[in-house]
Amino acid sequence: MATLGALIPESIFAGPFQISDFGTAIPADKKLNKAWLKSLTERGKRTEYRGKQLAKIGMPIGGICAGGLYIGGDGRLWLWDIFNANHFGISPKQVVYQGQTLGSGGGSAYVDPPDQILPFDQGFSVSIDGQDAKPLDRRGFQDIRFIGEYPVAQVQYLDHPTVKIELEAFSPFVPLNADDSGLPATLLHYSIHNHGEKPAMVKLSGWMQNPLGSNRGAEGTFRLVNEPYKESNLTMVTLGVESIKQPPSTRFDVNVELWDKETYEGWTAEGTAFGTGPILKSKMPTYQGDVGGPGDRVVNSHATAPGNSTTDKDKATGKLTGKTFKVERNFLEFWIGGGKHAGRTCLNLVVDGKVVRTATGADSNKMRAETFRLDDLAGKDAHIEIVDAESGAWGNIGVGRIIQTDNPQTIIPLEAMADYGTLSIAVLGSGTPDPASGGLHRAAVSQTVTVQPGGSETIACIVAWHFSNLRLGIPDDSSGRYYGTKFKSSAEVVHHIAKNHTRLTHLTRLWHKTWYDSTLPYWFLDRTFANTSILATTTAHRFGTGRFYAWEGVGCCAGTCTHVWHYAQAMGRIFPELERDLRKRVDFGLAFNKDTGEIGFRAEFDHRAAMDGQAGSILRTYREHQMSTDAAFLREIWPRVKQAVEYMIGFDKGVEGILQGAQENTLDAAWYGKIAWITSLYLAALRAGEAMALELDDMDFAKRCRGLFQQGIKNIDRDLFNGEYYIQTHDPDHPKALGTYDCCHIDQVMGQGWAWQVGLGRVLNREHTVSALKALYKYNFTPDVGPWRAAHKEGRWYAMPGDGGLVMTTNPKGEKDAFGDPSAWQYGYFNECMSGFEHQAAAHMIAEGLVQEGLTVTKAIHDRYRADLRNPWNEIECSDHYARAMASYGSFIGICGFEHHAPKKLIGFSPRLRPEKFRAAFTAAEGWGTFNQSRTKFTQKSEISLRYGQLAVQTIALDAGPHPPKAAGVFLGDKKLAAKTAVEGNRLLVLLTEPVTIKTDETLRVWLVFDTPF
Repeated sequence: MATLGALIPESIFAGPFQISDFGTAIPADKKLNKAWLKSLTERGKRTEYRGKQLAKIGMPIGGICAGGLYIGGDGRLWLWDIFNANHFGISPKQVVYQGQTLGSGGGSAYVDPPDQILPFDQGFSVSIDGQDAKPLDRRGFQDIRFIGEYPVAQVQYLDHPTVKIELEAFSPFVPLNADDSGLPATLLHYSIHNHGEKPAMVKLSGWMQNPLGSNRGAEGTFRLVNEPYKESNLTMVTLGVESIKQPPSTRFDVNVELWDKETYEGWTAEGTAFGTGPILKSKMPTYQGDVGGPGDRVVNSHATAPGNSTTDKDKATGKLTGKTFKVERNFLEFWIGGGKHAGRTCLNLVVDGKVVRTATGADSNKMRAETFRLDDLAGKDAHIEIVDAESGAWGNIGVGRIIQTDNPQTIIPLEAMADYGTLSIAVLGSGTPDPASGGLHRAAVSQTVTVQPGGSETIACIVAWHFSNLRLGIPDDSSGRYYGTKFKSSAEVVHHIAKNHTRLTHLTRLWHKTWYDSTLPYWFLDRTFANTSILATTTAHRFGTGRFYAWEGVGCCAGTCTHVWHYAQAMGRIFPELERDLRKRVDFGLAFNKDTGEIGFRAEFDHRAAMDGQAGSILRTYREHQMSTDAAFLREIWPRVKQAVEYMIGFDKGVEGILQGAQENTLDAAWYGKIAWITSLYLAALRAGEAMALELDDMDFAKRCRGLFQQGIKNIDRDLFNGEYYIQTHDPDHPKALGTYDCCHIDQVMGQGWAWQVGLGRVLNREHTVSALKALYKYNFTPDVGPWRAAHKEGRWYAMPGDGGLVMTTNPKGEKDAFGDPSAWQYGYFNECMSGFEHQAAAHMIAEGLVQEGLTVTKAIHDRYRADLRNPWNEIECSDHYARAMASYGSFIGICGFEHHAPKKLIGFSPRLRPEKFRAAFTAAEGWGTFNQSRTKFTQKSEISLRYGQLAVQTIALDAGPHPPKAAGVFLGDKKLAAKTAVEGNRLLVLLTEPVTIKTDETLRVWLVFDTPF
């Protein structure tokens, strides 16, 4: 059994465990390595990757909600998920591991991360003193070093004896400004340093193949267009495509298959999935809905598969092979639905023994019409394969009528295609555009500079794109992408960046500097902010209407799911405008049931409430209010927020502050009984409801929430605390329902963790909460999940042997059938390590003062995503770039003890790590900057420095011990401000007589002197 110690120099633990050590709980003695423990809190050094570590790196490098583009460890741009393909995961690759076949949802990209995905030829090269050009990546250089600190990547190319090349790459990123941060572009600044004794002539070139013809088979004849542009301060080539209209044909259609018989006459069937013949649509399972398409019968490998459950039916596989026909028309038109698994749930056209065209479903039972262009195959013999080789979710294929035609009725105009648009490659300043470089429809730009001995020159390049026809199958997406409302082409994007280059570059660098100018460990800063890059992948979208919309992970599970996204703390702090829009437009808009107060947990896709997501939406509303300048946002939606709280109260059957009944949740089942996890969220939602009601003078509702909360905080301990941790009780009417019952569950006190994120104080007993978190660490954390998974085989692989992690649920009491029905398909979740849940628990540990435990969990995740193992910027759970992982930002909030309530003009800090010398970034409603704190034995100096925007302040909350200071002074610049102090628990409140506004580059200082030492 491999251990992590075999993989890294400083092992996380001192000695390996044996499988026999793992029964129903993880051994309490973690045997953590002392050097590794020390590294948890040391400042350390910037993380630099070299050699083999470069291969798997893919840091998102495009704008937020603008598609997905990676920069590799060698500086090469890859993935290029900018064409609105809407696929599940970044790669269709399947992996077989421990006897399981894993796709994108099962962790294939975790077990075996894909190499660089390069759908077309693109890159940059350098020629020094007339020598042959070398690509600026692993093909041209051996000694490459990469530093990735999102949003900025830095790459050094060190092969040349006298010329050093450094790349700084980023998409403009400005917290609190989603428009500046959502540009569909990447900036690449190549700095050339001459350490030699002679001038060096350096030519930098960037090239790009025009990829826009790759999916044009169904539009008729088209031509690629590469347009050069040159002026004194900008050189550019824009790559596009345009159609050439053809007159309609008079030739009649040729039927290939109408599926109008009871049997597969003329077809060969293999496997079990397809049954004995096409199925009548009227005989299909009702839950599949109307599959569409012409005719009464259809091929559907789910409906005809054996089994009594969706899981069993999707497990069945098979293949249909049709008879040979001659290609005699320009198009093949067919109807297709089912799973979106390339090569595994598909219709293939085979010619000369090779698959020459292929199509999949779209993870939908509803079939859509598709076409293959055939004119290049005229006269050839062909046949069709219908394949179902996928046994996981959406492991089925549906196919309707197939015809050959010259006039496909479903043809989509070129301009309406999802991947219709433009790409631009540019260099700032005078250069050379080449719209036809080297064939293959390539375009290029170049610029030559002379670098003097000891000198440096920088060449600034831009890659931009514009593919606005985003289509996700919901009404709002008809407006396309948000960036399409700002720009008409990628050339306009380039011109905008060129005009604003100084400002955008300065602000991006300023945020990067502000974040890393900290006393916190580099590794911690890397990990807690890395997942913000999820917003710059195809997990996250913004429609032309302005609506923010997101999957759970890339292409996975629709509807900006409440029970996943409420874990994600990053966006609410970095881009609060997007979260406010999500609350108003979706949670309390189109997803809201005005008759019941229910918030549909998948917006228009599922109108049921998930109880954890319902509470999370209420809590997020309070956070978004705090990150607003006034109460206008809250006042607008308050009636519906109240109703959402009342909906939860309706599940408080005994009016005792504890929920009961069917409680749908993020583990994809309705749990029953009294559940500490969900009740803790209910109690936090009651407190948030009370707080918001008080601010809006809704005293009756505030009183109602307070009364229920006071009941709940007593009764949850009475009924659901077992003396060590919090549990779930059985519902006698549902004795076998799935749940965690007497087990130790990762989210058992999540409501209290949420309360710390929004300054609500205690919603659970402190002693019992800390005990529960200690039990969670004791029973669920392991430095090596290998023995645990060997003893508990069910579950997906988001942590492998040798990886440390916090297991979702353990069974310390050794209960039989501890989770209710052991045959439930969700059972495997309990044995997994899913980083979003782990981050949530770690953030809570840190907030409660269990700093080493919280950092240990966070560092274990960080080590799992080390570059020599997998991509550090892709935390995976049921698809790539999973939104729940943005819970990592909550750990940053926790370690800063940060609190902000802009309408009250309050900001607070209570550092959990080295408070005697602490510095870290913060974001507020209107600005961001740095908090500095230093202590001597009897004094404390706290500084709030604004780097961007402004900050209105009247109350500053500080961690200054239980005694008031004997002296205090507050200064804004050189001006002393009138103030008084008050002690509230362990917090010191510095109360300014009049509010002040700290502006950019100003610093507010608080000096405190105490009689007693810290």
